[in-house]
Amino acid sequence: MSYLALAGCFLAVPVAVAAYATWRRRLDGRWWAATGLTIAALLVLTVVFDNVMIAADLFRYDEELLTGWRVGLAPVEDLVWPVAAGLLLPSVTALLEGSPARASVRAPIRPQARPADREERP
Repeated sequence: MSYLALAGCFLAVPVAVAAYATWRRRLDGRWWAATGLTIAALLVLTVVFDNVMIAADLFRYDEELLTGWRVGLAPVEDLVWPVAAGLLLPSVTALLEGSPARASVRAPIRPQARPADREERP
Protein backbone atom coordinates (compact mmCIF):
# COMPACT_ATOMS: atom_id res chain seq x y z
CA MET A 1 0.00 0.00 0.00
CA SER A 2 1.39 3.41 -0.93
CA TYR A 3 1.74 6.24 1.58
CA LEU A 4 -0.92 8.20 -0.30
CA ALA A 5 -3.44 5.34 -0.13
CA LEU A 6 -2.78 4.91 3.58
CA ALA A 7 -3.18 8.65 4.14
CA GLY A 8 -6.39 8.68 2.08
CA CYS A 9 -7.87 5.88 4.18
CA PHE A 10 -6.93 7.76 7.33
CA LEU A 11 -8.37 11.06 6.07
CA ALA A 12 -11.77 9.54 5.24
CA VAL A 13 -12.84 9.34 8.90
CA PRO A 14 -12.06 12.99 9.81
CA VAL A 15 -13.81 14.23 6.66
CA ALA A 16 -16.90 12.16 7.51
CA VAL A 17 -16.91 13.34 11.14
CA ALA A 18 -16.50 16.99 10.04
CA ALA A 19 -19.37 16.62 7.56
CA TYR A 20 -21.59 15.06 10.24
CA ALA A 21 -20.65 17.74 12.80
CA THR A 22 -21.40 20.48 10.26
CA TRP A 23 -24.81 18.99 9.56
CA ARG A 24 -25.68 18.08 13.15
CA ARG A 25 -24.47 21.26 14.88
CA ARG A 26 -24.97 23.64 11.94
CA LEU A 27 -21.39 24.87 12.16
CA ASP A 28 -21.05 28.32 10.66
CA GLY A 29 -18.39 30.13 8.67
CA ARG A 30 -16.60 31.35 11.79
CA TRP A 31 -16.08 27.76 12.93
CA TRP A 32 -14.78 26.77 9.50
CA ALA A 33 -12.51 29.83 9.35
CA ALA A 34 -11.00 28.97 12.74
CA THR A 35 -10.58 25.35 11.70
CA GLY A 36 -9.01 26.40 8.39
CA LEU A 37 -6.53 28.69 10.16
CA THR A 38 -5.65 25.88 12.54
CA ILE A 39 -5.06 23.50 9.64
CA ALA A 40 -2.95 26.11 7.85
CA ALA A 41 -0.77 26.59 10.94
CA LEU A 42 -0.39 22.82 11.33
CA LEU A 43 0.60 22.50 7.67
CA VAL A 44 3.27 25.20 7.97
CA LEU A 45 4.70 23.59 11.09
CA THR A 46 4.64 20.15 9.47
CA VAL A 47 6.47 21.37 6.37
CA VAL A 48 9.12 23.16 8.42
CA PHE A 49 9.81 20.38 10.88
CA ASP A 50 9.55 17.54 8.34
CA ASN A 51 12.13 19.29 6.19
CA VAL A 52 14.44 19.74 9.17
CA MET A 53 14.07 16.11 10.26
CA ILE A 54 14.56 14.74 6.74
CA ALA A 55 17.61 16.99 6.21
CA ALA A 56 19.04 15.69 9.50
CA ASP A 57 18.47 12.14 8.17
CA LEU A 58 16.31 11.18 11.15
CA PHE A 59 14.08 9.06 8.91
CA ARG A 60 13.65 8.01 5.30
CA TYR A 61 10.82 7.00 3.01
CA ASP A 62 10.57 4.11 0.60
CA GLU A 63 10.72 6.06 -2.67
CA GLU A 64 8.65 3.43 -4.53
CA LEU A 65 5.66 4.13 -2.24
CA LEU A 66 5.73 7.92 -2.69
CA THR A 67 3.99 9.97 -5.40
CA GLY A 68 7.16 11.96 -6.01
CA TRP A 69 5.59 15.32 -5.21
CA ARG A 70 7.46 17.19 -2.50
CA VAL A 71 7.36 20.42 -0.55
CA GLY A 72 11.06 20.95 -0.02
CA LEU A 73 12.27 17.56 1.15
CA ALA A 74 8.93 16.50 2.64
CA PRO A 75 6.59 14.34 0.56
CA VAL A 76 3.05 15.68 0.11
CA GLU A 77 1.71 12.52 1.74
CA ASP A 78 2.94 13.87 5.07
CA LEU A 79 0.57 16.81 4.78
CA VAL A 80 -2.51 14.63 5.15
CA TRP A 81 -1.89 13.98 8.86
CA PRO A 82 -2.16 17.60 10.05
CA VAL A 83 -5.25 18.10 7.87
CA ALA A 84 -6.84 15.03 9.45
CA ALA A 85 -5.99 16.17 12.98
CA GLY A 86 -7.13 19.72 12.25
CA LEU A 87 -10.50 18.43 11.07
CA LEU A 88 -11.10 15.62 13.52
CA LEU A 89 -10.38 17.28 16.86
CA PRO A 90 -12.54 20.41 16.41
CA SER A 91 -15.33 18.31 14.87
CA VAL A 92 -15.42 15.89 17.78
CA THR A 93 -15.35 18.82 20.21
CA ALA A 94 -18.27 20.45 18.39
CA LEU A 95 -20.24 17.21 18.56
CA LEU A 96 -19.55 16.72 22.26
CA GLU A 97 -20.11 20.32 23.42
CA GLY A 98 -22.33 21.83 20.79
CA SER A 99 -21.39 24.54 18.36
CA PRO A 100 -19.28 27.44 19.67
CA ALA A 101 -21.89 29.99 18.60
CA ARG A 102 -24.65 28.32 20.57
CA ALA A 103 -22.52 27.65 23.64
CA SER A 104 -21.92 31.38 24.21
CA VAL A 105 -25.62 32.26 23.93
CA ARG A 106 -26.96 29.69 26.36
CA ALA A 107 -28.10 30.92 29.74
CA PRO A 108 -28.25 28.72 32.81
CA ILE A 109 -31.64 27.19 33.45
CA ARG A 110 -33.11 28.11 36.81
CA PRO A 111 -36.11 26.28 38.15
CA GLN A 112 -39.19 28.45 38.50
CA ALA A 113 -41.50 28.05 41.45
CA ARG A 114 -45.04 27.29 40.43
CA PRO A 115 -47.92 29.27 42.02
CA ALA A 116 -49.18 26.13 43.77
CA ASP A 117 -45.78 25.67 45.47
CA ARG A 118 -45.86 29.20 46.90
CA GLU A 119 -49.07 28.75 48.87
CA GLU A 120 -48.72 28.23 52.57
CA ARG A 121 -49.78 24.91 53.87
CA PRO A 122 -51.40 24.52 57.27
